[in-house]
Amino acid sequence: MGYKIAVVGATGNVGREMLNTLAERKFPADEVFALASSKSIGRTVSYGEDDDLSVSDAANFDFSRVDIALFSAGGETAKKLAPKAAEAGCVVIDNSSYWRMEPGVPLIVPEVNGDALAGYAKKNIIANPNCSTIQMVLALKPLHDMASIKRIVVSTYQSVSGAGRAAMDELFNQTRGIYVNDPPQKEEFTKQIAFNVIPHIDSFMDDGATREEWKMTVETRKILDPEIAVHATCVRVPVFVGHGEAVNIEFEKPITVEDARKAMKDFPGVSVVDYRQDEGYVTPQEVQGEDNVFVSRVRKDPTVENGLSLWCVGDNLRKGAALNAVQIAEKLVADFLPKK
Repeated sequence: MGYKIAVVGATGNVGREMLNTLAERKFPADEVFALASSKSIGRTVSYGEDDDLSVSDAANFDFSRVDIALFSAGGETAKKLAPKAAEAGCVVIDNSSYWRMEPGVPLIVPEVNGDALAGYAKKNIIANPNCSTIQMVLALKPLHDMASIKRIVVSTYQSVSGAGRAAMDELFNQTRGIYVNDPPQKEEFTKQIAFNVIPHIDSFMDDGATREEWKMTVETRKILDPEIAVHATCVRVPVFVGHGEAVNIEFEKPITVEDARKAMKDFPGVSVVDYRQDEGYVTPQEVQGEDNVFVSRVRKDPTVENGLSLWCVGDNLRKGAALNAVQIAEKLVADFLPKK
């Protein structure tokens, strides 16, 4: 006997990846429900290689039928449906930003702060962090354990898949159109994304930062350490899948490049590919479909005391969203929920 699982937002990029990941990792599920908005009722989505699931309406679903619900349907849906599901006895793992900073809601990267899952029962809701936050804290956790991070300055290079399927279509259509002299049509982005980069993700805040930059700051502190200072610049780039990050770190005490490489290499979920030669580093294109975060270009920053810089990349749809949520569910059933 296994668990019963629902995936809310099953027709979206991340929802489909959640279903694929559950099947690939052979999650102990007896039954899986694919849920989405009413306009998707009757569509089918794949679950593994052989099974197709018919999509049902999330708004009218009885969540008492399932043990765990993986949500990837946006903040408004999470705001309305997550408490309903939680009250019905279902544990919600939500991929939106809505619950991440809510007191009493654990914000989890299992390899980094999996023990914090113990507090899930306060609200029966667990938050999945921002994709860029996940890959950064995964790389930095072993370094923080070694030398205590004081300050992080990060610039992100985020793929369009982080903005959804329509954003991916916009990059494709603009790129194709440029070759036939069609004017670029902007719908998902504020400026042309093809052959361009846009230093603007999410809405602007009063201090000039965007909400994406704010998320990286507050989420890193909640997951890793509230004393760390974080300054982020988040940029959208014309890449379909895979986020890159240039990270500069200042530590409380000395740490060598060699020790940093070893600590990250030994940490679960992190791979180090760092050779000071042509092709001796990893790019977003190479990590599509990979579970791990990859670190390259580790080097000393001589402009500050105890400084290092590094480059990290990850599949934002996989470890940055779907896989992390499934790993939360795996730890939940292994350590906290009643055995089935």
